[in-house]
Amino acid sequence: MKHVIVSGATGNLGQAVVQKFLTEGFAVSGTARSPNKEQKHSHNNYNLFDVDLSDETAAEDVVNSVIKKNGRIDIAVLTAGGFAMGSLKDSKSSAILQQYKLNFETAYHLARPIFMQMLKQGYGRIFFIGSMAGLDASKSKGMTGYGLSKSLVIRLSELINEEARGTDIVSSVVIPGTIDTPQNRAAMPDADFSKWVNADDIANIIYLHTTPEMSTNRETMIKIY
Repeated sequence: MKHVIVSGATGNLGQAVVQKFLTEGFAVSGTARSPNKEQKHSHNNYNLFDVDLSDETAAEDVVNSVIKKNGRIDIAVLTAGGFAMGSLKDSKSSAILQQYKLNFETAYHLARPIFMQMLKQGYGRIFFIGSMAGLDASKSKGMTGYGLSKSLVIRLSELINEEARGTDIVSSVVIPGTIDTPQNRAAMPDADFSKWVNADDIANIIYLHTTPEMSTNRETMIKIY
């Protein structure tokens, strides 16, 4: 049985990813910070770890626990992160650092030990969640810290692919449009929800990129608008 680890497993996108891979017969390990009982899937092939991913040692401990239990990590989908507005003139370095910790460190602290395990086993697929703000500076206006932190996530994926060259390890970045969530609807009640992206659709597309039919894909930027 293949194994996938999903960070931010109790968020809207994380829950969709967890459910998709469980449905497809994977063993799934999720990470979340202080999950409540309502956020815990009841499935024999699912384990949820309560961990603060800003703590590098704690993140590595979770990865080691997953490896000890399952022997390997085939796929990682790293959805943990967050968003904050802030123009350049309003964003002191403390605001940038906060977004860096929330979006980059939470990804890096898991991705590094996961990547080292994938090198040992000779196979792996890693998916990061990027953003248009991180991909294109013109889309980052008014969200300085968020855009800068997501741009580092994209660069990290590129570096992993460079280090993995010649192996069957691939890192991809998912670049979604606005995800249709209750929180986003409440924050933008006048928006056209029909133009937003469904979390289940994103999960389906991520899964598709783990199938044998997509095995020749390399250095993928998956844009879902």
